[in-house]
Amino acid sequence: MFIIGDTLVSLDVLEKEFCCDLDKCRGCCCIEGDAGCPVTDDELKLIEAMLPQLLPHMTPEAREVVKQQGLSYLDPSGEQVLSIVNGKDCIFARTDHNGWCYCLIEKMNKNSQFSILHSQFTKPLSCHLYPVRLTQVGGRVGVEYHRWDICHCARVLGKKQHIPLYKFLREPLIRRFGKEWYNELCLVAEEWKKQMKNDQMTK
Repeated sequence: MFIIGDTLVSLDVLEKEFCCDLDKCRGCCCIEGDAGCPVTDDELKLIEAMLPQLLPHMTPEAREVVKQQGLSYLDPSGEQVLSIVNGKDCIFARTDHNGWCYCLIEKMNKNSQFSILHSQFTKPLSCHLYPVRLTQVGGRVGVEYHRWDICHCARVLGKKQHIPLYKFLREPLIRRFGKEWYNELCLVAEEWKKQMKNDQMTK
């Protein structure tokens, strides 16, 4: 782990290679799993404000879930997560004519269908950051890599194109921690690579 500001960054974030391969996975992370994505109170307030515009574009099943249960619930660990349909699909997941899943919030935002007030909210941060997950480690925020079988094609493509996880997630990491933090992360990654290269040369 590396200490950067008030965070503890896993070595995997620097070393693992990753790049979403939507041609193969078709965005299935939106409709797989057994719980919704973690969401903060502030994010829920934003989504609630956008809900009148979102509802007409949601599936009938998703609208019914929101009506009966609301936008979120507490998972078994006590974490607040977005509601899901049929025990797996995100309420904001939609499928296009090619069978690709997409985030309704993100798509409507890109199409400028929200007010300027909400135009910077692309989707919940936990989705934007995946496969990085944030945890609490003592008094610090843990920045950790989460391995999921359905992302195998992303690991293959990342390795093929030599894209480190922290570079693939540049935008969401800056969104969460700021550009100064991200620049420091890049410096730490470069120093780590140099150290590993030197260690190999001295063996």
